[in-house]
Amino acid sequence: MGFLGILVQVTWVAVMLSELAAAAIAFPIALPNCPDKCGDVEIPYPFGLRKGCSIDQNFLINCTNSFGPTQPILLGDLTVTNFSLEGQANILMYMAKDCYKHGVLDSDLSIWTSVYLNSSLNFTISSTQNKFIVVGCDTYAYLDSQQDKGNFSTGCVSVCESSRYIVNGSCSGVGCCEVDIPNGLNYVTLESRSFNNHTKVGAFNPCGYAFISQQTTFNFSIDSLHSLQHQNMTPVVLDWAIGTETCKDIVNKSGYTCGGNSTCIDSDNGSGYRFKCTEGYHGNPYLHLGCQGIGISFIVVLVCSSWLYLIVKKRQLIKLKQRLFEQNGGLILQQKLPKQENSAETTKIFTMKELKKATNNYDETLIIGRGGFGTVYKGILPNNTIVAIKKSKIGDESQIEQFINEVIVLSQINHRNVVKLLGCCLETQVPLLVYEFIPNGTLFEHIHHESKVSTISWETRLRIAAETAKALSYLHSAASPPIFHGDVKSSNILLDSTYTAKVSDFGASKLVPLDQTQLATMVRGTLGYLDPEYMQTSQLTEKSDVYSFGVVLVELLTGKKALSFDRPEEERSLATYFLSFSKDNRLFEVLEKHIANEEYVEQLKEAANLAKMCLRLKGEDRPTMKEVATKLEDLRKMEKHSRENFDSNSEETKFLHTKTSDSDNYDVDNQSADVNDTVRDHVALLDFDDGR
Repeated sequence: MGFLGILVQVTWVAVMLSELAAAAIAFPIALPNCPDKCGDVEIPYPFGLRKGCSIDQNFLINCTNSFGPTQPILLGDLTVTNFSLEGQANILMYMAKDCYKHGVLDSDLSIWTSVYLNSSLNFTISSTQNKFIVVGCDTYAYLDSQQDKGNFSTGCVSVCESSRYIVNGSCSGVGCCEVDIPNGLNYVTLESRSFNNHTKVGAFNPCGYAFISQQTTFNFSIDSLHSLQHQNMTPVVLDWAIGTETCKDIVNKSGYTCGGNSTCIDSDNGSGYRFKCTEGYHGNPYLHLGCQGIGISFIVVLVCSSWLYLIVKKRQLIKLKQRLFEQNGGLILQQKLPKQENSAETTKIFTMKELKKATNNYDETLIIGRGGFGTVYKGILPNNTIVAIKKSKIGDESQIEQFINEVIVLSQINHRNVVKLLGCCLETQVPLLVYEFIPNGTLFEHIHHESKVSTISWETRLRIAAETAKALSYLHSAASPPIFHGDVKSSNILLDSTYTAKVSDFGASKLVPLDQTQLATMVRGTLGYLDPEYMQTSQLTEKSDVYSFGVVLVELLTGKKALSFDRPEEERSLATYFLSFSKDNRLFEVLEKHIANEEYVEQLKEAANLAKMCLRLKGEDRPTMKEVATKLEDLRKMEKHSRENFDSNSEETKFLHTKTSDSDNYDVDNQSADVNDTVRDHVALLDFDDGR
């Protein structure tokens, strides 16, 4: 029998001994000869189910099955689901609703609700455990209360014209709002109202809802706008205390009922008192000798059992990490990485512990990017190196060999315009990749976010385009085997502190055997950047990256997004929109205003020409990335035209009508419509996770 088997047997013996010890010192919860359960709910003293079993009439519980299953009823009509000797009780409370059909109030579904807790019983709605919540897109609601010091109201407003901007799990004012509950409430009335009788939102939100709910039990989602009309009650926590006096008032009275090994504590609400067992004792402090100590033998058994359990779990975790390490190709990587002469010195295999520490256990505040292929965290290694850690969403064991090859190949890439792979972690269900951290965000942010747009000049844009083209050319031509990126877009081009471009995110990349020029794959990528030929044939080629780069180049020229459903239908696809304008010689109408400068007229025309060539419908008609990179470098060296030269020949501003252009033979009229049709046809056919 192995060591693990012995530990399991010893643990079982320890568990049995623990149960015997616990049974020997079972703690009573009710008075002798008094029932201690109603249905599935335990009824501890000072509560009781019949006369003489509760501390007084106020704590008498009605156990009934009049409303269905047997259940305890408190204060006449409150269903109780749990009693706690720490001064709380869990109940079910009705919610308020106002529902409409075609703008007319539906009286069958609309209700207001109120709860009255007799103040002499010291039952109050817990201010620390509950929230007042309002749900709806055309809703305002009130919580009204009466107290000894007077009346008051609180509430909130939730308005939204559609469910588009609602965030599941967030109750911050869009579709859902919440407010804290004041201390000491024992009488409340809830009422929900509508601004426009839900006439504008009735299709997805026919009702408004107002309710008090235990904080940990309600999780708002878009479905709540409709589904809550079928729910009548919500869980609520009450605070309770005995009497209206304080511990100081009762401790010397003859009727003082505190049991042994217990102390008296004043209610948090400032009225009444409770008892609790002193430290080291457990049980019901309201019973005589109800608080009892735990035996030494029981403690020893419990400690030993816990120790053995932790040992077993640790061994299981070690075995699991080793299994995942081997499953993810760790042994093969360990053999191959040291043998790669060109492999960077920093490439290493990280442990799960190292990366959990680097990301503070994958703290959500450290997330710097999300995409269809995973989530990226910012992390700090022990040597204070800042890294980007990519945690993939899914894993495919059949692709482990490809993953290993990808890690090995990427570890050898040492191009200044490609984000450097520093290593990986193989001890998790899905391998993690560790990259150098690029601090200045993505090209997408700098092109499309209003606060950053004006900071990118045309010279910088042209340099970024040239550097990106160099990186892709390197991947296509210099890497061995070649690499097709597969998801070239502005959000996958990172910028460092000097605005140097860094191509990133190789989640869709493919390693190409040296004897092949294309790969048959499931179509993956980002709509708006996808090569129409790839979408039709599922054949990924180097020219697929060329097309996507062409879209990025048009983004740099126009400042417009590759695909936007906020634009008119004929302008949604940037590639189609750009080609239609090129057909009519209207380049300077679509250029971003602050770069449409006569000093750069020749560069802009040639860059637009190059973008047209990259966007040709047939891949064989597009240039290679090496040719694109060379052309962009030539453009950077081109002398700027003077303002006078620009003004003296207005014909030069017409789009791409120079004899020296390489794209004179490209028939835009014949192909722009085809591109538009291709994009439109594939929008309905492809399903891209998280917008990819």
